[in-house]
Amino acid sequence: MANETTNDLSSAFSNLLNTAGKLAGQQADILSSGVKAVAEIIEPLGKTAIDLVGNTANTVGQVLQNVASTIAPKK
Repeated sequence: MANETTNDLSSAFSNLLNTAGKLAGQQADILSSGVKAVAEIIEPLGKTAIDLVGNTANTVGQVLQNVASTIAPKK
């Protein structure tokens, strides 16, 4: 009887550790998926923001060139 109780306790403890390991693995998978999803969302937004800044800078430069050519005396 003593051996059966020890085996049951050992088996229960082993099952508990296996379950805890599986839960930790699933949490790591969920965290990894979340990070990947956030990166997939941020990447196009970042590219769009950079493109917008570049386009704005180009537009401002063209406006300044037009203003300067209008103000500058013609020879």
